[in-house]
Amino acid sequence: MMSLKSKRIVVTGGPGTGKTVLISSLEENGYHCFHEVIRTMTLDALGDVSLDDKLVNPIDFVKDAKSFNDELINARLQHFINGQHIDKEHLFYDRGLPDVIAYMSYFNQPTEKKYADLCMENRYDEVLILPPWKEIYVQDNERMENFEQACGIHEQLENTYIELGYRPIEVPFGTIENRLQFVVDFIKKAGE
Repeated sequence: MMSLKSKRIVVTGGPGTGKTVLISSLEENGYHCFHEVIRTMTLDALGDVSLDDKLVNPIDFVKDAKSFNDELINARLQHFINGQHIDKEHLFYDRGLPDVIAYMSYFNQPTEKKYADLCMENRYDEVLILPPWKEIYVQDNERMENFEQACGIHEQLENTYIELGYRPIEVPFGTIENRLQFVVDFIKKAGE
């Protein structure tokens, strides 16, 4: 039996835009989804750091920023590699490899050429980007950015994907049902 080449679709955007809810909804509707890894990594890295400090960048409180970013991009690369063994028409990723570069750029961290090389060698088929949405934005223990910073991160994400040769498609505001339908309609149209 010949294996199906899956379409790989990244769902990205600044923090608090509804990515995780959309990924969960896609998964509930039978799509294979790879979940975001940084929330767990951020909680682990926080350890005993007081949230009263209002830290914004997880890199501010990790002992070794380079190791943190290496671990993050390697976890996302592992999701990409794991996708090669899944026989589904569409695979969805809650953030992709380029997100690491975008966040590093936004927070003025030096990026290494190997990150861009990994992004170029491991390409997604489509990029869906969720825009900043003030009405639903909430800060929490893992999402420490304020709304203005979330907007700046969104812009950096969009620019990074474009610089890497992608054409991000914006998912409009709406109920989760409307957003899910937008994605389903988009992948059907892209497959024609």
